[in-house]
Amino acid sequence: MSTTAPAHLPSAAPHGSAPSGRGTPADRAVVTGIGVAAPNGLSTPVWWEAVLRGESGIRPVSRFESGRYPSSLAGEVPGFVDADLIPSRLLPQTDRMTRLALVAAEEALRDSGIGLEELPEYGAGVITAASAGGFEFGQRELEALWSKGGQHVSAYQSFAWFYAVNTGQISIRNNLRGPSGVLVTEQAGGLDAVAQARRQLRRGVRLVVTGGVDSALCPWGWAAHIAGGRMSTGDRPDRAYLPFSADADGHVVGEGGALLVLEDADSAHARGARPYGAVAGYAATFDPDPSDPSGLRRAAELALADAGAAGDEVDVVFADAAGERDQDRAEAVALADLFGPNGVPVTAPKTMTGRLSAGGASLDLAAALLSLRDQVVPPTVNVTAPAEDCPIDLVTGRPRPLALRTALVLARGRGGFNAAAVVRAAS
Repeated sequence: MSTTAPAHLPSAAPHGSAPSGRGTPADRAVVTGIGVAAPNGLSTPVWWEAVLRGESGIRPVSRFESGRYPSSLAGEVPGFVDADLIPSRLLPQTDRMTRLALVAAEEALRDSGIGLEELPEYGAGVITAASAGGFEFGQRELEALWSKGGQHVSAYQSFAWFYAVNTGQISIRNNLRGPSGVLVTEQAGGLDAVAQARRQLRRGVRLVVTGGVDSALCPWGWAAHIAGGRMSTGDRPDRAYLPFSADADGHVVGEGGALLVLEDADSAHARGARPYGAVAGYAATFDPDPSDPSGLRRAAELALADAGAAGDEVDVVFADAAGERDQDRAEAVALADLFGPNGVPVTAPKTMTGRLSAGGASLDLAAALLSLRDQVVPPTVNVTAPAEDCPIDLVTGRPRPLALRTALVLARGRGGFNAAAVVRAAS
């Protein structure tokens, strides 16, 4: 943790009294459940154990023939047998991303211990993030259209590709009839969705399932990723995605993400829940130049102010970690401006999964909460040391045990979206 805060960072704002040690007014939104589908583990415990072992899920693409493409590595969720995990009636109407999301939502709700039947009819909602929609489903129906004719296109194509489909299917399956929505801000989406869920709690909703799960590992989706020009063309899983390294030359795409149960703190306390922590602050900015650190820095400053936190309260930063030299440099400069050079431990566990589009930031949020619970910072794998122009204390090699109370999570979405969230350990 940094010992001093630069002068431009906000001082901790005075807080009002909080009920019986259950946090400050900024900490009213607590996470009581986590569900994960990630390339290095299906389920929260399996994924988290893999993260602490430094176990990567990046490997050659297996979901389609990738040999004719310049990039051939991806993070694929292992052990996901659709027919074993999804009801048969849902299989014809769901894309891969929605199936992953349904399983993650089920785990998160189960983990929270909530009895949904005890909630008011409109007391629980769903707010998710998406980036590409159901690309694989859409590709399959386009193939049917051009090879067989329009009569062979599924009626489910009308919604299975849509950005809001995860929200809809989770809501229907779990009878969550409260306020719902979807955010489309690419990699920043996981934080933006959680922030929108937090706003709904402030309006009186008791519980929201939120976060992001994404997948576009099909030829159509792969072509779109490659067209962006930011993917690594390396063929070695341990060298393809190296954020903050002098050897960084792009990122690896993955699938999956995390869904969280965000709950009002008083409601959670009343039912005896044991939260992982609180979402205490959030902010978003827009800056279409990813090499300019000012937008990301402003987002972090505003999130800290929203949390009533000073810079020297931040114990760890979960970085966006673009894997491109100019963007990595910009993020490192922003962190050095905020906390001083090497002023706070920084980590990027997404080096074990690849960048998960809308699922990436919520998975980092889950990692931050588990780090606070277990008092350990997970490692950034495959990077031995940051480049000289990235003045950050990057946690590499192995987990770093550390006294942790407050974490900052950063995310940048393609097109100029910046988001930052502050999470605090459970009281």
